[in-house]
Amino acid sequence: MTAPTARPAWLERPSLAGRIVKALAVAIILTLVVYPFLAVLSTSLATQGEISRKGGLVIWPDDPTLEAYRTIFSGGVVTKALVVSIGVTVLGTLASMVATIMMAYGLSRKDMIGGRPILLVALFTMLFSAGIIPNFLVVKQLGLLNSYASLVVPVLVSAFNLVVLRNFFVNIPQELIDSARIDGAGDLAILVRLVLPLSKAVLAVIALFYAVEYWNAFFHALLYLSDTSKWPLALILRAYVLQGQPTTGSMNAMSDSLPPQEGIQMAVVIVAVVPILLVYPFLQRYFTKGVLTGAIKG
Repeated sequence: MTAPTARPAWLERPSLAGRIVKALAVAIILTLVVYPFLAVLSTSLATQGEISRKGGLVIWPDDPTLEAYRTIFSGGVVTKALVVSIGVTVLGTLASMVATIMMAYGLSRKDMIGGRPILLVALFTMLFSAGIIPNFLVVKQLGLLNSYASLVVPVLVSAFNLVVLRNFFVNIPQELIDSARIDGAGDLAILVRLVLPLSKAVLAVIALFYAVEYWNAFFHALLYLSDTSKWPLALILRAYVLQGQPTTGSMNAMSDSLPPQEGIQMAVVIVAVVPILLVYPFLQRYFTKGVLTGAIKG
């Protein structure tokens, strides 16, 4: 009779000291994550006297006020920028997902002619970029300057997302695809009816990556949009926070009756952050599953 083998270390119940260390680590990480957000939110709700008294950063306002939010939305600039960002994010994510899915599925098929050279070109773009001036000249020659298309077309397909999705499609059992072909299904039917339903988790992860990229992008808007009325929220946020002054059209001039400049800056930050915070919980379970899927092979 053989002696029972020892359990792996990760299956052993942690000691009291180990649990204390883990609890402290979680508490420290949670504090580092929550503290900046709480400070920004509290400062946006504080008055000028309280902000000055507490050195420009408020942790808990004594007399909360929404005046900063009323000010940024009353001017119309932040409201329009918010609509622009939502539109670019939604439409851009949809366009990027369609393009990435079609390319990834084509590159995952072994019988695709020229698939390997195309994949190598995509991988090459992960290592080397054309640079600002060549990208600007291409966008200009395409007639996309000062249009919302300039925020989507240059970044339509991410090489990283393409490779992740292509590798996932490759790992789908070939037997399933062959059985669908025997039943008379074409490539488009196989993609829509078979491959995509099996790829919900990874698709949610890729969609989240694209959405966050479009939402936070400001450099392309700064480079390609000369009309400030077309600026997305990220660029408006940059103007408020880095330049330390309101954007043209939002307020005529700062006066004693307006909220503190720090409060307005923090209010714009909150407006830019909250939409992503609201979307993420709905994709969290897909995000976790999608991240772990690549580590499991059956």
